[in-house]
Amino acid sequence: MRLQGKVAIVTGGSSGFGRATAIRFAEEGAKVVVADLDEEWGKASVSDIEKAGSEGALVLGDISTAEGAQRAVRSAVEQFGALDVLVNNAGIAQRGDPMDTWDTSEETWDRLLRVNLKSVFLCSKFAIPQMLERGGGSIVNVASIAASCSVGGSAYGAAKGGILSYSRQVSRELAPRNVRINSVSPGYMRTPMSTGERSGATPEEQEKAMERFGALVPMARAGRDLDIAEAIVYLACDESRYVTGQEIVVDGGYLVR
Repeated sequence: MRLQGKVAIVTGGSSGFGRATAIRFAEEGAKVVVADLDEEWGKASVSDIEKAGSEGALVLGDISTAEGAQRAVRSAVEQFGALDVLVNNAGIAQRGDPMDTWDTSEETWDRLLRVNLKSVFLCSKFAIPQMLERGGGSIVNVASIAASCSVGGSAYGAAKGGILSYSRQVSRELAPRNVRINSVSPGYMRTPMSTGERSGATPEEQEKAMERFGALVPMARAGRDLDIAEAIVYLACDESRYVTGQEIVVDGGYLVR
């Protein structure tokens, strides 16, 4: 087991990439704290963690605030005694016409940057001291191909680009102290958020959305949440012990099409 004895936090762990990652971490031996706002879906993730043979816990709160981020880290340490891995996965999409986002509202801009980028800073801020006490750790930030091309909207792209820049800056500072920071950038993926499941889309509408995604990708299909989870597991475990400050793009070839 690649994460045996490790303690991890997965933000936004109630669905999509976060849920798949939490389950894979459990299968690899990690104890997992799911930090999320959705109690029902969060409890389901914890149940999946336990079914996978490990221990899980749910922390409800807004991790884009200092209080919420600190509570998530404190809960991991109090319940499981340490913190080794942080996955900053929580995020929201920019809705509306993606071809006209330069004049997005100030409220939308601030919300996208707060949830998608500020949460990465805050959770890392409180997690890093715990990892230093442990003698090292790994932070994996979920960015997006939107950081490198014009998809998803201006606020979303700015937030995801900020994640990559933050990860590079902090990874350089912490490399001598054995805390690694890397990013995974998903392309067009099948998740409850991207299909519209969480916003009430019908199964037919969800499949049409995935067909549109697949038509854009050289591999001719949308990716799966497990594709992202596997990349995160690699960056979290000791197999990547000499990898820091890097971005793994998981996009079916979209950026090189």
